[in-house]
Amino acid sequence: MRGKNDGRMGGWAVGLFGVALLGAVAFLPIGPSAHRPTDIHSEYVKYLSGKDTVTAYIAYPERPQPAPAVIVIHEIFGMSDFIRQTTEQLAKDGFVAIAPDLLSRRGGTPPSPDSARKLIAGLDPDTVTRDLDATVAYLRRVKAVRADRIGVIGFCWGGGQSFRYATNNPSLRAFVVCYGPGPEALAVARIRARGLGVYAENDARIDAGLPAVDAAIRTYGKSYRYTVYPGVGHGFLRTRERPEVADSAWRDVIRFFRESLER
Repeated sequence: MRGKNDGRMGGWAVGLFGVALLGAVAFLPIGPSAHRPTDIHSEYVKYLSGKDTVTAYIAYPERPQPAPAVIVIHEIFGMSDFIRQTTEQLAKDGFVAIAPDLLSRRGGTPPSPDSARKLIAGLDPDTVTRDLDATVAYLRRVKAVRADRIGVIGFCWGGGQSFRYATNNPSLRAFVVCYGPGPEALAVARIRARGLGVYAENDARIDAGLPAVDAAIRTYGKSYRYTVYPGVGHGFLRTRERPEVADSAWRDVIRFFRESLER
């Protein structure tokens, strides 16, 4: 499936993950919508993953009926202000959003980004999948959630994990990859969810894999479209180097989630 913006659209990325710049960001309001409440409720929650406990940040919209849910997968820096703000923004856009700290088994995200990066680099991929499965199981017990309408979004390292999780959980309805690496080609065959990719023009490390994407997606007949956003680099949703581009990308993400999870 094709995307839009600069004409370079298509499949899935296989490059190494890049490192986003640190710094807080606040999303700008993205136009009025009946789905966007004025207030949200947010809190930390804990739930079991096997014998271990996962800590997560969850935000709820104000809606009269249960809402679709989105799991937010953090960058290689672990839980951060950006991830919490993104979780809150998704709630403002009408979704129950939850961000698990995938370093919970290691005592939680440390204050130092370098320390977090080293810990995340040592995570076992299958353990990450188990913790994401536990997050889905937790959401299905939340009465404010439509249990059959769960999606996932990830950024940088988390973008790669979002793509990987879509190959491992056939119950997902939607997944978004924000400038993250893709899974092995054969794993694409297992994907059942609709997918959306957000990439940056000035991100050669990740974009190098994009020409091979369409072949894999088309070979297995999957629904994954992506856009390469012009004039921005890796991590642009966090850095907001060009706010108008970041806002445009976010509108595309929310539109995709509404099309995939609300209907």
